[in-house]
Amino acid sequence: MDLLRFVTAGSVDDGKSTLIGRLLYDTRQVFEDTLASIERASQAQGLDEINLALLTDGLRAEREQGITIDVAYRYFATPRRKFIIADAPGHVQYTRNMVTGASTAQLALILVDARKGVVEQTRRHSALAALLGIHHVVLSVNKMDLVGWSEERFREVEAEYRGVAASLGIDRVAVIPLAALTGANLVHRASELDWYGGPTLLEFLETVQVRNPARSAPFRFPVQYVIRPQSREFPDYRGYAGTVAAGAVRVGDAVRVLPLGAATQVAAIDRFEESLEEASAGDAVTIRLADELDAGRGAMFVAAGDPVAPASAIEADVCWMSEDTCLAEGQQVLVKHTTRRTRAVVEQLVDRLDIHRLAREPFPERLGLNDIGRVRLRLMEPVVADLYDACRETGAFILIDPATRHTTGAGMTRAVASNAKGGAE
Repeated sequence: MDLLRFVTAGSVDDGKSTLIGRLLYDTRQVFEDTLASIERASQAQGLDEINLALLTDGLRAEREQGITIDVAYRYFATPRRKFIIADAPGHVQYTRNMVTGASTAQLALILVDARKGVVEQTRRHSALAALLGIHHVVLSVNKMDLVGWSEERFREVEAEYRGVAASLGIDRVAVIPLAALTGANLVHRASELDWYGGPTLLEFLETVQVRNPARSAPFRFPVQYVIRPQSREFPDYRGYAGTVAAGAVRVGDAVRVLPLGAATQVAAIDRFEESLEEASAGDAVTIRLADELDAGRGAMFVAAGDPVAPASAIEADVCWMSEDTCLAEGQQVLVKHTTRRTRAVVEQLVDRLDIHRLAREPFPERLGLNDIGRVRLRLMEPVVADLYDACRETGAFILIDPATRHTTGAGMTRAVASNAKGGAE
């Protein structure tokens, strides 16, 4: 079975946690002891029915306030597919958590309250999904029971959201009416929605086809560790361990080792105690080369005919995550890109995204907590960076405070340059 990763988002009280809890409950993914614990917690809250939102709202503060703060990950499977759900918070102050949860998602499930329709947070989360390269969106129009299961109201919300999605460049949108509290149209169809002829939410999630750009992207293999057993059984063994970030490689393929620039061939591909003829995106393997090269952690293997060059300047959209500091021009940061780490200088803050108006403000003085802006960085050592839209794995990076070693930002590469003069192009 294949795996679908999706993130849920929406405004406060739109019912994200209840929807996920109901989805897990109706697909029989909840263990008996967990269910018993949730039942006791629901009784302690004075509720007559089980509060399924407690399955995902795990923090004490979340349960007390009735909101999602942290990103909660849940796993479940049906006979047709496996799923990883990232339940992202709805508050604007937790924008960084939404970015974290959506960074690996292939699809965004955005909830709206049928009574309120498209609100500011709907636009914000849709903009973030588009920014993070998520092109599949499911708009779940929740609480249809509170609008009398009205088809007219559903069509109004659908039309409004499709306009928002079109303005953001989101081209694959499905809109599904449901009621998470009762489970209507999540796993089972509801007679009250007999005017709706589309799939239930689960049917859609089981059958939607999402593209994995990494599989069709050029070959990228960031070296994580050099394996040299120094044993009698393998006296000359030298293997480069890591995970194929993009594309595929076969034994005998000609490759280049960057930033060294040396060309060689793939002599063998190992995984545990077996030898493979080919490895593709997502495979954790050890690659042996025909020549002994001075390559270690942070090196990148690419196809010999690939013209890619290490970049010494990049332009990227950065989500600033630090509560203690801001990002400003001239500031030094550490950039961690795949397995490589290098120092960098902020050459320019190009703009800042106004989430409220979905417009960009040019040349801000700084980026603060949860701000998203276009940043130009000059790297002290080159990295093999691709555009984020082409390959997430090699187009993403994190920023680290050189003094505290705390992660302060997450970046998505939009442009690269092989020399620092003039910045990224």
